[in-house]
Amino acid sequence: MFKVVLFPVDRSPEARQAAALVLQIAQMHNSTLHILAVVEPENEAMASPDAVEALLEEAKAVFVEQGIQTQTIERSGKPAFTICDVADEIEADLIVMGSRGLGLTVEGASDSVAQKVLSLSPCPVLVVP
Repeated sequence: MFKVVLFPVDRSPEARQAAALVLQIAQMHNSTLHILAVVEPENEAMASPDAVEALLEEAKAVFVEQGIQTQTIERSGKPAFTICDVADEIEADLIVMGSRGLGLTVEGASDSVAQKVLSLSPCPVLVVP
C-alpha cells in the first residue's frame, strides 16, 4: 500500500520520534524510503552543507541497518512547498513527519511546516506528535 514513503528530517526531537514509526511502516509495506532534508538559507541550523550531509547520512544509516531500501534527497527552499514538490516528483504514497520541526515559527502552529504540508500534499500525510 505504501510502496514509496517520504520522510522529511531535521534535527528536531519530533523527527527522531517519527523515525521509529517510519521504520515500522517501511518494514511492513516493504517500502522504498526517501529521506529529505530541506535547506532554508535563513535557518542557520540547517544552512551548513556539512550539517545537512551528516543529518542525511545519520538517518540513512538507521534504516539501511534494518534492511530498508533508502535514498536521500537534499533540496533548498521553503520546507512545506519543497516537501510537497518532492512527494509529487517521487510519486510518494505517504509522507511521515514530526508535528513540529525546526521550521515552526514564533507565530504558532498555524504556521507550522506540518500544517502546511497537510494542506498542500499530493498524498496522505502521517504527522507524528
